[in-house]
Amino acid sequence: MGKSEAFDVVIIGAGHNGLTCAGYLARGGLKVKVVERRDVVGGAALTEEFHPGFRNSVFSYLVSLLSPKVIADLELARFGLEIMDRTSGSFSVLQGDHLWLPRDGSIARREIARFSKADAEAFPEFEDRIATVAEALRAVAEDAPPDFGGGWPDLMRLLSLGNRVRKLGARAQADLADLMTMSVGHYLERWFESDPIKGIFGFEGVIGNFAGPYQAGSAYVLLHHAFGEVNGRTGAWGHAKGGMGAISQALAASAKASGVEIETEAPVREVIVEKGKAVGVVLEDGRSIRARGVAANVNPGLLFGQMVDPAVVPKDFKRRMDTWRSESATFRMNVALSEMPRFSSLPGGDEDLAYLNGTIDICPSLDYIQDAYDDARAAGWAKRPIISMCLPTTLDDTLAPEGCHVMSLFCQHFRRHLPDGTTWDDHRDSVADMIIDTVGQYAPNFKAAVVGRQINSPLDIERKLNMTGGDIFHGALHLDQIFSLRPAPGHADHRMPVPGLYLCGSGAHPGGGVTGLPGRNAAAEILRDIR
Repeated sequence: MGKSEAFDVVIIGAGHNGLTCAGYLARGGLKVKVVERRDVVGGAALTEEFHPGFRNSVFSYLVSLLSPKVIADLELARFGLEIMDRTSGSFSVLQGDHLWLPRDGSIARREIARFSKADAEAFPEFEDRIATVAEALRAVAEDAPPDFGGGWPDLMRLLSLGNRVRKLGARAQADLADLMTMSVGHYLERWFESDPIKGIFGFEGVIGNFAGPYQAGSAYVLLHHAFGEVNGRTGAWGHAKGGMGAISQALAASAKASGVEIETEAPVREVIVEKGKAVGVVLEDGRSIRARGVAANVNPGLLFGQMVDPAVVPKDFKRRMDTWRSESATFRMNVALSEMPRFSSLPGGDEDLAYLNGTIDICPSLDYIQDAYDDARAAGWAKRPIISMCLPTTLDDTLAPEGCHVMSLFCQHFRRHLPDGTTWDDHRDSVADMIIDTVGQYAPNFKAAVVGRQINSPLDIERKLNMTGGDIFHGALHLDQIFSLRPAPGHADHRMPVPGLYLCGSGAHPGGGVTGLPGRNAAAEILRDIR
């Protein structure tokens, strides 16, 4: 690598992975610049005021997958990050009833037994076996996977991976194989007989994943969302005080303290490639920023579809990027509430807080998920949507005026491209009304309590965040787009086919979610190359 460039590395995109990568590189002694097309940092990990006096996370909305190593290495607590535990786990609303799965296992089993004693007996073993595999997966996620056709480093990674799998034992190895290949529906039917528990866990297989519950490989998405950790608890979820933007602000402050230069309103037009090597970027305003290497925190299909000259990319790789599947089918809303929603099956009053400081789901069965998927394939969106809700103000009173609340609504399935040729600009508000009416069927006071709302359709997510297809994961987490195949065989180690160009976003292993791991792992490879 040359010695006359202004920076060692320029990073495209100040989302959480770009900021994580920058922080590690700067702490490794490199001179780093981050350029961001928007006027704020954070990408999908962003907090905004969306109604006077009401703030909330705009896109991503819960903390679990954020790596404890990233939090510790970049000293995020010192830079203001506080993660609050939720005492409740999941609360699934049903017609005239509910299924509540709190953190207390004995209470969870009692609740499940109302629907099936056999399911209540199976539940502890189900959770333990998922956790065992998830902890092994977390270790795998903390390093680049072995590459096809790689050299000595890839052989060592393969041996390390094999050793981790060996230590799991025969039963957990079989569980891993099942979770990597089976549909979430078939996997859950192996364990449970009642609809409510299959619905609540079936949703985990379609979060940000446009798939039916019986699509092969969808069980992996359940596993992907289970390998996180909050304050030492595997699979737990929490809230960042101040919203998810607090993570980005802490990452940015940490990076700047290490010397990183961050420039917003600086969209990239192209990656500069000279003599077959990436040596910087050209911004939309015509400025060039030279560097010894370029790290991209963008969807790989976007990177190679718009920013890299096709002439310098191998044909097989370009063909894969041209057909890279990116569609979350996610519709994201925030609502400002004048009062707490009162769900019909709950006693009401302060007692409801015990149930509602976790996740509140409308996903009563696998059939419900299948119907949502079928509707979206045929008409563009689910007539009865899958809805996952959170009330962060049950834990964080800084987000709304006293006595009021904010609610996040994460909804599936909603296609990015509608089959009738119309766009989300034609349907955004009417679909938002339908979602609010759906919640109102279970919480009669909900609709009247809504005093403001923020709507992000799949098209809005694509426009605002430059996320192709509105895909929150930078590419579907399907069997042919994960692990050593992410984003392509031979390039799972973050090194792209253009020397000096690296992928540091969710389009790289281990995939989407606010983990920081693609950024951390990419930084390790970049530092190895430069040193």
